[in-house]
Amino acid sequence: MAVRASLGCFPSEPALHASCGMPWGVAVTPFSAADECGSPPATGDEGHLLPRCQSCFAYFSLLCPLDRWSWTCAVCGSENDLPAEASARYARDGAHDPPEMRSAFVDLLLQGEEGEAAAAAAPTPVYVAAIDLSCKISRFLRKLFMYASEEFLELVKSALQAALEALSPGSLFGLLTFSSKIGLYDVQGPIPIVKNVFIPPDSDGALPIDLEDIMPLCSFLAPIDSCKDRITEALETIKPMSSWDVAANTAEGQDHVLHHTRGFGVALDVLVNYLGSEYGNAFELARIFAFLSGPPNYGAGQMDTIEDQNAGKAGDADHILLQEQTSFYKNLATSAVQAGVCVDLFAITNEYTDLTSLKVLSVESGGSLFLYSSADESTLPQDIYKMLSRPYAFGCVMRLRTSSQFKIADSVNTLRDIYDFEFERDSQFSRKSSPPILQIAFKYTVLVHNGDKSGAPNSGSRSKYSLERRLRVRTIQYNTTANIWDLYDFVDPDVVLTILVHQVQPLLIFCRSSTTSECIVKSSDTHSENLSTKNN
Repeated sequence: MAVRASLGCFPSEPALHASCGMPWGVAVTPFSAADECGSPPATGDEGHLLPRCQSCFAYFSLLCPLDRWSWTCAVCGSENDLPAEASARYARDGAHDPPEMRSAFVDLLLQGEEGEAAAAAAPTPVYVAAIDLSCKISRFLRKLFMYASEEFLELVKSALQAALEALSPGSLFGLLTFSSKIGLYDVQGPIPIVKNVFIPPDSDGALPIDLEDIMPLCSFLAPIDSCKDRITEALETIKPMSSWDVAANTAEGQDHVLHHTRGFGVALDVLVNYLGSEYGNAFELARIFAFLSGPPNYGAGQMDTIEDQNAGKAGDADHILLQEQTSFYKNLATSAVQAGVCVDLFAITNEYTDLTSLKVLSVESGGSLFLYSSADESTLPQDIYKMLSRPYAFGCVMRLRTSSQFKIADSVNTLRDIYDFEFERDSQFSRKSSPPILQIAFKYTVLVHNGDKSGAPNSGSRSKYSLERRLRVRTIQYNTTANIWDLYDFVDPDVVLTILVHQVQPLLIFCRSSTTSECIVKSSDTHSENLSTKNN
């Protein structure tokens, strides 16, 4: 857990913070394996025994004053009774001290919770690739754009080959394609089989038939250990929609432009429900890789193209770029979270795709969003391999607690969680008061690969994994200063810049839709707020 403060020394009073003109906050990377200095946490297996304050619910730490039968909370200063069992643990000699007596940064196993977590979901990692087979080509550039669509698919195939190498043994993998129809692949037989279902043009997100009725989920999800070669064979059979349907579209009179439908919204909606029917709603054990070559333009979740939006209202183009066209993907993200599904979105296109609407699906479900302007310069295979090679956690809950003199004023959740601080009313840090304390508690679940312990050649892959619920606690004591030059000497420029970028984002959105004079006034207001500690 890396925690970087914008000001290494905290200001002693509100007036000093206001006069320095610097943002005051921290950037937190909770799942980092080490702190900002590279030091790992002290680990242990008795997280359920860690005492908690009866007043503020903060956890006991190395910074808490300890007596034989009581301890004082470092965060709020309350005195707490120490149970006999905990007293005996903390009375050990130094060589056998528990982790919380050796470090203020601990990572502990919660032994009382992993059984409940394992019962809530099947502990097997599941990955599904959803591949766009659509494109949009002009008749006189048909050959050129056909080549472009083939390039897109070749890039996706290379990325999925890299993904198969990065996925851990025992994982399950599914392959789905979408356009005006949805294709489900069964790769567990002698040859890959695909079953298709057409998406009705007026679909609101549902299909006439459930995917489970088209192909049972156990047939769709194939174990990587035994089916990797057949998954590769199935990938090689995938062709762009244009190679199948150009003649049909031309027969319908679309001579100038062939619009190939991209039913992305419907495909993702039914896929989330498909996976959720098996894996419940407690843990994010299913992960979808969605590959897009352009904006969704068919069925539920379809979007206007930029040409359609700007027709007759070019003056509003900048404003349109920043607005969500539909709430469909926000609702879909909610469904994905409830079903325990994480969505990673990979857009390889130079078309207007309205990522403002689409990003909600990946960000709120715990996934990532990648945009590549062309297949030629894309690093998609390398990016997906790195992403899958990194450890990940799910079912995460993070709580920040501060000492009484200051509080959290604002927060932004990005790749690093950003938290702005401000003083409590009429509060300051003084020599007589206790130093500022920040405690961050991070609960999370990880999937642990145990290997195949059965020894049987046909043993199921699901027995190879178990879930661990863990608690990571970091308690930090900061120094204070009454000297403005000390504040400047211990500034972290990266954290300051990160906080400022998030602070000016609302201003940028306002300026894109306002006049120059309004922007100047708004900028002045924002500057004044930054110099007055943003107290309202």
